[in-house]
Order: sequence, then C-alpha cells, then structure tokens
Amino acid sequence: MQRRTLLYAVVAATWLAASVAQAQSAGTLRVAIDATYEPFTYKTPDGKPTGFDVDIAEAICAKLNRKCVFVEQVWDSMIPGLQARKYDVIISSMSITDERLKVVDFSDRYYKTPSGIVVKQGTPYSGPASLKGKRIGVLKGSTQEKYALGELKPAGVQVIPYEAQDQVYLDIKAGRLDGTVADKVEVTGGFLSKPEGKGYGFVGPDLYDVKYFGYGVGVAMRKGQDKLKADINAAIKAIRADGTYDKIAKKYFDFDPYGN
Repeated sequence: MQRRTLLYAVVAATWLAASVAQAQSAGTLRVAIDATYEPFTYKTPDGKPTGFDVDIAEAICAKLNRKCVFVEQVWDSMIPGLQARKYDVIISSMSITDERLKVVDFSDRYYKTPSGIVVKQGTPYSGPASLKGKRIGVLKGSTQEKYALGELKPAGVQVIPYEAQDQVYLDIKAGRLDGTVADKVEVTGGFLSKPEGKGYGFVGPDLYDVKYFGYGVGVAMRKGQDKLKADINAAIKAIRADGTYDKIAKKYFDFDPYGN
C-alpha cells in the first residue's frame, strides 16, 4: 500500500511539473533573430537586441499576452533551428518565398522593401554583365544570395557568401569585396549612411522579382501551427490598425515599410 501511495505521489509530482513547464512555455514566445542586420535587427552598445524586427516582435507578443524571449541564430541555420524546436518563430526579416513555404509556414507579411546592388559610385552599369569579374558579397542563405547566384554569377560575377551581413561590409571596407546585394533599407542604414560606405551607391533598378525575393517579410513558424499563425496574423492586423505599427516604423524609417 505504501508503495502504491508513493507511486501516486511521484506520478502527481511529475504531472504537476509538466503542467507548470507547459504553462511557462505558453507564457513565452521564443523568437529567433540574426542581430547583424541594422536597422531591422541589431544590438545596442550594451548588447541588447533592438531594431524594427525586434520592436514588431515585442508588439506581436503584447497582443498575444506572451513574453518575447530572443534567441540569436546564424542566418543560414534559421530554418533548421526552427524545425529542431530551438525556438517557436523567426522574426528576423525572413522573406516569404515559394521555396521556404515548402518547409515552414508564414504569417501575413509585416513589411516589404526592395533589394539593390551596391558597388563603388561611378561604376558603369547596363546589366549584370557590367559587373563581370567583380567580387560581390552576400548573406548566406538569403534571397539576395539566390538572386546573385541566379543573375550575377552566370554573367561572370564572383558571388561570395558570408555568415553575417556586417561581415560583408567589413570586407568591402578592407578591399576584399567590390560590393554587395542587400535589402536597400538595411544596406543604407548598415553601410551607406556610415563613414565606411562613403563612395559607394546603388546601381540598376530596385529588385523585387518574386522568383528570388518572394512576397514580403513574414513571421516563420513550423508547419501545422494553425492557431499560432491565426493569432499572429490577428496581431499584425491589430498593430497596423491601432497605430502601433506606424509608431514603430517612424523610429527607423521616413516611409511606410509595409509596402504595396
């Protein structure tokens, strides 16, 4: 009889611990970020994550009555980490593309901005072949890398992938690269507007091609999380409607990044 009572106590304690863990998990949302992508996701001097993506994540969490817990992740490991359940969602400027939709789900978009090619000012440009022989750095696993491999590499451009976008800028400054393909807002805030970006600028048209760049940026999550997806979509609509989105956007931009 004592053994049975002890067994019941152990089972009850185990159930209670599992329930508490589940409740604690339900109260948080683990958000993956790559904090090397200013002004969308980067760090303050004291190491705190900040930026447009971070503020949007916090606003979404507020609508969900959950607490954001940010998990830093190298960009090209973002989706594998999500599938391995290291975090619940990715809110880090991940574009919604047909290729990614095969393996993860996305919320509705929360912004859409073009990409562009950046090289030294005065570089003649009449198309990708104009950049033949140039060394162009791109973020590994990004839509910009996909574009560069699809359009620039066949024209004779050397496409060099990097683990982080800020490493690209360091190598441009050091003379090891001739330029980059990047989100136009990010490259303006993270490079062109800084002293090291002096003498560089955009060439060619804004890059929006759906084949490479998808349908805008959304919140990525594992397949089958229909309630979470619906809740996040509702949260995005709510912050767009109540002025929270505009307030956040004005901290970082002089335009509406939501796009058309």
